[in-house]
Amino acid sequence: MAIIWDKNLKELVGVVVSDKMEKTVVVSVSVVKMHKLYKKRFVVYKKFYVHDENNEAKEWNKVRIRQISPISKKKKWWLIEILSNKAA
Repeated sequence: MAIIWDKNLKELVGVVVSDKMEKTVVVSVSVVKMHKLYKKRFVVYKKFYVHDENNEAKEWNKVRIRQISPISKKKKWWLIEILSNKAA
């Protein structure tokens, strides 16, 4: 979480899985969870549509995203920075 202008905003780190749209990338975020009863760990993946104003992010880049007010039906996240350039 990032505190900006007295607001708690969610920040996530994920990997770009698609950059085929104009000013939009799809970011996959993985979270490790544990089963309540059996205590087995498993990975949950979720995809987010992220606004990328300058089309900087490419596939397989590790990026940081922040939650914002909705831009469109699916886009509710903003690209903050590119952490690593592992573009294939």
